Amino acid sequence: MKITAAHGSGGRDSARLMETVFGRRFANAVLDKMEDAAALDLHGGTPPGRLAVSTDSFVVSPLVFKGGDIGKLSVCGTVNDLLMMGAVPRYLTCGFILEEGLEIALLDRLAASMAETAAEAGVLIVAGDTKVAGTGGGLYVNTAGIGLIPAGRAVSASACKPGDAVLLSGTLGDHHACILSARLDIENPIESDCACLRDLTDALFARDIAVRAMRDVTRGGLGTILNELADSSGCAIELQEEKIPVSEAVRGFCGVMGLDPLYMGNEGKMVAVVDGADAEKALAAMRAAPHGRNAAVIGRAGEGRGVLMKTRLGGTRRVDVLYGEGLPRIC
Repeated sequence: MKITAAHGSGGRDSARLMETVFGRRFANAVLDKMEDAAALDLHGGTPPGRLAVSTDSFVVSPLVFKGGDIGKLSVCGTVNDLLMMGAVPRYLTCGFILEEGLEIALLDRLAASMAETAAEAGVLIVAGDTKVAGTGGGLYVNTAGIGLIPAGRAVSASACKPGDAVLLSGTLGDHHACILSARLDIENPIESDCACLRDLTDALFARDIAVRAMRDVTRGGLGTILNELADSSGCAIELQEEKIPVSEAVRGFCGVMGLDPLYMGNEGKMVAVVDGADAEKALAAMRAAPHGRNAAVIGRAGEGRGVLMKTRLGGTRRVDVLYGEGLPRIC
């Protein structure tokens, strides 16, 4: 068996690769939790603390797109993974794989974008590396991040409980539709949602909301992310299709292209699972933040397993993880 494009989709094939190769070879108590970032306990400090550590790689094409570029994307992607663990992001490292033919002026523009995004996110880029390999003028970026988890925060995919509310911060599919439109030379107003989500996590914690779990909705889409949360916590998640926000432009694009917003990638959306009693307070907090104006309560956690969705027609649909390759590759 050989690697295929589907192994990078963030769906079932990616999960199997993790289980059969990396998860098996690197197994330990931290990695086995399969969170967006590793939560590390530091013993012997004064006072002892917890770090969140994450790494991610970015291979988007085109390098510059409506609403962002690979530089902004690489910072937001890793910062958001730290935020999803309840951490305050502090430091980033970056590694660049450059192909011969890449314009140095474009590289400088992307580096400037990274610097600007890092400053907005409140993080310092403190180390890096460059390598040149291959031809074609392309660029691949890897970023690793470190954040501090404040005392008392215990956000985990395994913490969801029956009765919890599931919130989505905004419309699905914007980034995916933007990138695919650019590749196909389709003119439309759709822009990437690429963004750092710190305003949303800060808003939730500032109001003392009981946050169980958070995930940014990237590769594999909402359907895959919710299945991961359900599996980790041993409960079911019940969605209401009519509550899931999708812009008219993206909905029309999906109709033409045969895409399902539930499996489209995003770079500026997150899911928050909170205590059911805090649902309205959490919704108000998210909607008051710049990146949460279209937030919605889209479902609840319940008894059982898996993800079910009540459709607009009144039926029930089982929402599984992404199978195969979710085109286009976006991260």
